[in-house]
Amino acid sequence: MKDLVFATHNAHKLEELRAILKDFNILGLHDINCHEDIVEDGETLKDNAIIKANYVTSNYHIDCFADDTGLEVDALDGAPGVYSARYAGEGCSYQDNVNKLLEALEGVENRKARFKTVIALNLNGEQYLFEGKVEGVITKEQHGEKGFGYDPIFLPDGFDQTFAEMPMEVKNKISHRGRATQKLVEFLMKR
Repeated sequence: MKDLVFATHNAHKLEELRAILKDFNILGLHDINCHEDIVEDGETLKDNAIIKANYVTSNYHIDCFADDTGLEVDALDGAPGVYSARYAGEGCSYQDNVNKLLEALEGVENRKARFKTVIALNLNGEQYLFEGKVEGVITKEQHGEKGFGYDPIFLPDGFDQTFAEMPMEVKNKISHRGRATQKLVEFLMKR
């Protein structure tokens, strides 16, 4: 089983990726003794994924992959987007972000939204990018206890459960991160 470093401190993301990438031993940043907060100051999800992957590769001299994910809401001109994790301010909780988004959409009929994930893979001195996207709507109230982040208020198109109500196996097959990761897996399996 090949070791692959996922440049994240987020235990929820690590758990999701380990469930998807079963043929690899996925290590997090803490596993390589990287305890720094990598500054994500890019203007796009792609920029931030590249920043994180390049930081780990250049400072720890290992191949790795990193992702950045954003929720884009049509009625908010694509916000929170690249600022999804800190939508309610620095140091905010997942619940703070959800509350702010629900308040911003109070009385708004158009609740169309999408999750996007960009993965940057640094492998053998080359960089590869993979993107995943899922369309859906923002619900008017929270549903479900599973998942994290905006999962309790994101209802993917064609489903009657939010991400937070779905079993992880179902979510991982249809989610933005699942789709981007599947592209990563297909690429790695060909190598």
